[in-house]
Amino acid sequence: MTRAVIGLIAAAAVLLAACSSPARPASTAPATNPVVHTGFNGNDVMFLQMMVPHDEQGRLIVRLAADRAASAEVRTLAAAIDATQADEVATMSGWLRAWGQPASAPAGSHAGHGGMPDTTNREIATLRRTGGPDFDRRFLNVLIAHQDDAIQLAKVEQTSGHNPDAVAMAERIDRSRSAQIQQMLRMLGQA
Repeated sequence: MTRAVIGLIAAAAVLLAACSSPARPASTAPATNPVVHTGFNGNDVMFLQMMVPHDEQGRLIVRLAADRAASAEVRTLAAAIDATQADEVATMSGWLRAWGQPASAPAGSHAGHGGMPDTTNREIATLRRTGGPDFDRRFLNVLIAHQDDAIQLAKVEQTSGHNPDAVAMAERIDRSRSAQIQQMLRMLGQA
């Protein structure tokens, strides 16, 4: 990820804080029930609205490995990532619904907050045309960059989010994607 993109993400946190809605009060659920944190700020909403499509794109990418990857290790990793990100999408989408927030921001609204990092359609099209060991190498490189983008989004949420559940999700995403990147670098013989 370039310094410019990282800078844009950091700037997004500042801009978002300036235009976000005030936090809603946290739930006062009885102690016998699990606490559901409903207090959130605009940073939490933006994080979820950016992570859901990012995870969905990640799932599209990892599903390509099922019939194109030469390595069983690549196919296993891809299947694990698909399952993890499916759970994340369901959870994050549920929070947006529970908070009465749209599943996605209006078109172009993320641009003013640094944009949404994603893998290009061209990179995905190249993966679709590739198979075997060449696919494995390309796939791992594309996925490393894609997962690093998720880490950058998660880091902004960890510093700017209000909702404890969303911040905890960001921490898990940061840890899991970092571990996945290290595993993929080892698979490429670079770690």
